[in-house]
Amino acid sequence: MKSDLLKDMELRFPKLSKGQKNIASYILEHYEKAAYMTAAKLGAMVGVSESTVVRFAIELGFEGYPELQRALQEIVRTRLTSFERIEVSDALIGDKDILEQVLLSDAEKLRQTLESVDREAFDQAIDRIVSAKRIYILGVRSSASLAGFLYYHLQMAFDNLTLVQTTSGNEMLEQIMRIGEDDVMIAISFPRYSNRIIKAVDFACSKGANVVALTDSKESPIAENASQLLTANSDMASFVDSLVAPLSIVNAIIVAVARKKKEELTNRLRTLEQIWDEYDVYEKHHE
Repeated sequence: MKSDLLKDMELRFPKLSKGQKNIASYILEHYEKAAYMTAAKLGAMVGVSESTVVRFAIELGFEGYPELQRALQEIVRTRLTSFERIEVSDALIGDKDILEQVLLSDAEKLRQTLESVDREAFDQAIDRIVSAKRIYILGVRSSASLAGFLYYHLQMAFDNLTLVQTTSGNEMLEQIMRIGEDDVMIAISFPRYSNRIIKAVDFACSKGANVVALTDSKESPIAENASQLLTANSDMASFVDSLVAPLSIVNAIIVAVARKKKEELTNRLRTLEQIWDEYDVYEKHHE
């Protein structure tokens, strides 16, 4: 994705053909709508052929229209306010069955994530997590739920685990001030990206820590300083983002760590089961 696609489009505008200018004008004014149009639909909207739309995408430096479309969708996700997202998502779903559309969309995100995730980076991340002196887990805003879920399960396997509280940027830095070269930070961030987590990742990187970044793409602001980059497809589902695929990556991390620490974890869980049983933590099923 181009870092500033809309600005690039404006700069190129005077040299574009008449048909391409029609496309550019529409995208510049309605990029939130164009991002979810097919090449044929966009062409029909501005009065040009589908092939003209494809050539326009190539003129901008993309391999084809799908790449331009994904770039526009990224802009939508990072720039639109919450109430603007509602309007766009309502227009996309229209009168279709909401439950079906959301579930099908989530299934597609899982498929795309499975195809694109870096397996080598995943394996390296697991090795670094298991061997780390200290582990810091960090997620801000909606990503905090993913961080909390990961922490809840990993704490059964590790004593050296910290869930970084994210009430303010300064407090976050205070909690990770001792992070060093033998430590791992697992940073989770999806649009709209929080400046607090970007600063925390920058700080961890400056201290030589290993950063496992779980985010949506290589263009994410925390990707640059990642030691291992794990990308999960996430897209707009009304005013919120779908986090189904990111949660699946989190589940995979938990399962992979459990296999690496199987003996130790099994002993811990046996002890926990005794405690839970003694203090009546869970409902008991009687014959």
